[in-house]
Amino acid sequence: MKFYIGSSFKNIDQVRDVSDRLKRKGYTHTYDWTQNNRASTVEELKQIGEKEKQAIIESDVILVLLPGGKGSHVELGIALGLNKRVILFSPNNEVHDFAQTTTFYHLSEVEVCTGNVDELLEYVSTTEG
Repeated sequence: MKFYIGSSFKNIDQVRDVSDRLKRKGYTHTYDWTQNNRASTVEELKQIGEKEKQAIIESDVILVLLPGGKGSHVELGIALGLNKRVILFSPNNEVHDFAQTTTFYHLSEVEVCTGNVDELLEYVSTTEG
C-alpha cells in the first residue's frame, strides 16, 4: 500500500515516526516532505507543491495528522477531490471540538481515528482498502 502523510511542521517527529513504522510493515511512502527545509522562495514552494500533489495522486491512502497546517488542509482537499481514502488522525479528539474542527473533517469519506499512534497504526493495518 502506498501512503502520504499530511500534517504541520510542528508534527515532524510524529510524521517521521508513523512513516518509519508503516514502512517497516512494507508500505511505501510516496513523498516525505519532512526531509525538506522550510521553503524560502516561491520557486521552492512550487517545487515542493508539485511533489506533494504527485505523491497524493500516487497514494492509496492519505493520512492527515492533526493539528494540521494550511498545506495539510489543501492536501486533504486534493485527496477528497481524487476520491482517495483519507484517514484523519485526531489524537486529542480535536475533530469533535467545535472551535477546532472544520466541515471537511465530518464528510462521510473521511475516516476518523482518535487515540495514540499505536492505535492509528493498528487502524491503518486492520482497515486496508
